[in-house]
Amino acid sequence: MSSIIQLLPDHVANQIAAGEVVQRPASVVKELLENAVDAKATDIKLIIKDAGKSLVQVIDNGVGMNVTDARLCFARHATSKIRQAEDLFSLGTKGFRGEALASIAAIAHMEMKTKQDQDELGTHIIIEGSKFVSQEVAVLPKGTSFAVKNLFFNIPARRNFLKSDTVEFRHVMDEFQRVALAHPNIHFTFYHNGSEMYNLPAAGYRQRIVGIMSGKTNEKLVPVNEDTEIINVQGFVCKPEFAKKNRGEQFFFVNDRFIKSGYLHHAVMSAYEGLLKDGSQPSYFLYLQVPPNTIDINIHPTKTEIKFDDEQALYAILRASIKHSLGQFNVSPVLDFDRDSNLDTPYHYKDVEAEVPTIQVDGTFNPFTDDKTNQHYSKASSGGSSYSSGSSGSSSGSSFSGSSYSGYSKKVEPTASWESLYVGLDIENPESIESSPFTFENEEVTSSLFNDDEVEQATQKTYQIHKKYIVSPIKSGMIIVDQQRAHQRILYEQFLLNMTVDQASSQQLLFPLDLFYSAAELELIEELKPSLETTGFVFDESKKEHVVISGIPVNITESEVSLVIEQLLSDLQDGIPASSYSQNDTIAKSMAKSLAVKTGSYLTEKEQDNLVNGLFACKDPNISPFQKPTFITMRVEDIDKKFAI
Repeated sequence: MSSIIQLLPDHVANQIAAGEVVQRPASVVKELLENAVDAKATDIKLIIKDAGKSLVQVIDNGVGMNVTDARLCFARHATSKIRQAEDLFSLGTKGFRGEALASIAAIAHMEMKTKQDQDELGTHIIIEGSKFVSQEVAVLPKGTSFAVKNLFFNIPARRNFLKSDTVEFRHVMDEFQRVALAHPNIHFTFYHNGSEMYNLPAAGYRQRIVGIMSGKTNEKLVPVNEDTEIINVQGFVCKPEFAKKNRGEQFFFVNDRFIKSGYLHHAVMSAYEGLLKDGSQPSYFLYLQVPPNTIDINIHPTKTEIKFDDEQALYAILRASIKHSLGQFNVSPVLDFDRDSNLDTPYHYKDVEAEVPTIQVDGTFNPFTDDKTNQHYSKASSGGSSYSSGSSGSSSGSSFSGSSYSGYSKKVEPTASWESLYVGLDIENPESIESSPFTFENEEVTSSLFNDDEVEQATQKTYQIHKKYIVSPIKSGMIIVDQQRAHQRILYEQFLLNMTVDQASSQQLLFPLDLFYSAAELELIEELKPSLETTGFVFDESKKEHVVISGIPVNITESEVSLVIEQLLSDLQDGIPASSYSQNDTIAKSMAKSLAVKTGSYLTEKEQDNLVNGLFACKDPNISPFQKPTFITMRVEDIDKKFAI
């Protein structure tokens, strides 16, 4: 019987490996940027077109490769990072598997130009689907340039599974930010479709974070610094009041490598315990330095998961260092937050014994005498306590200074006696005193078209229970309405109507709002602008790091604008639906969720009536926009059964 096991050809094996290494254009960006960092580059340029589907190019000024290395780097498991298995436990580079370039070359058209500093000429290689098309000598600058074109050209099924350009560009942006944040000493430049997205000169950690996120990030950052034998923690956490709905600005770097760790994230969240609103996520940029032999990176091809030797100790140190920073910079409140610092006893009063002041009282003072001018009411000894008079018709504020007390007096003009008020009145005959009718300015004059006996006194028809449900009686029993879901349904249909049929009215702001966002969020807002304008938003000219809003929908307050847009960006972080109806539907749902009255809010009787009436005026009052019931009905018969014995 003939053998049935055979070795796969190299190009087939490379395509299989590419399925793990290269999942989307962002994977190519990550691998090429990390190779440039490992090549000791100080200036790295990233150029992409069509979110990386058409072109991903990385240009660096690193050490470059000679002719032999340039050809060999595309072979599987060929790497300059390690030599033996023991090197896996003392890694100082980003890559070490030797699979990235071979996998990328197997599924794309690839062009490489490289030259070492001591060489006069460089090498220019073109590969298409693992096949070498040409290799030539060329005049090149020092460094290496990789250009990856037409990704997944020979695997159409994989290309069809790629998301929209917006989603893929966001993934590329994430990978670029992770590498750029980990290496602030390198100058990074990022171009997309010919426009410059980032130009980040070499700087410190704080400047790099501000340069990537936005200019307003600087005021949000709280530094963290802790050095122990086990771990060195540096970086920044954001103040609790700037917490966001999503987890987009949470970065862990271990030995300058971006990682994801739910365990360490829990340590950060526990440090913020009691400082965050429900559902809010703090932003943090934490750089951890640990001995290389205490971690294992060789777990997953993406190398974003790491195993630590002593996770419990890292958890405790990270949590304590963040709590210390939040307390040190007065971010976390003290227990007695109403304490008045003016009442603190100075240190030099610590050993001074209190003395009882002696007070002299003027026993002859009579407040009802006619002559009250220029009187000094009292004088006290022991420390010069005095109560002195000032000029007529003016007063000065009193103050305590040690044991002295100074006040004021004023010159009182002599007035007529109280009997003069009743001159001309016949006191013995009170009935003879005529009183004129009094009118008041604030008296409310109301009129009615009907007589009082014709008006039926309205009784309360709705009741709020636990600030969550609204109970309204009906003929067959009663209905119990979930106030939050009902309001979501009302707002959802209202926003959807504005975006599809009627143009919503807008209220102009006296002072336009300036809202700061990252570059990826600004790209998303630009795509959402047409839909948001139909709901009532009015945008002025957008600038590099922020958008200017001069008009908002009538049912949104100025303070709610940033919350609405932040929730919208969070809901659409996985991409904007392709069809216009799905896009409008998603925006209407997100805005309804942000603006709906929350559980625990007190509603007046009129608000309860409006909510119930508005719900049953909807086209589909039975369910919320998120397919959950908005109300239940309880019949009288059902209630009777509860009391049946």
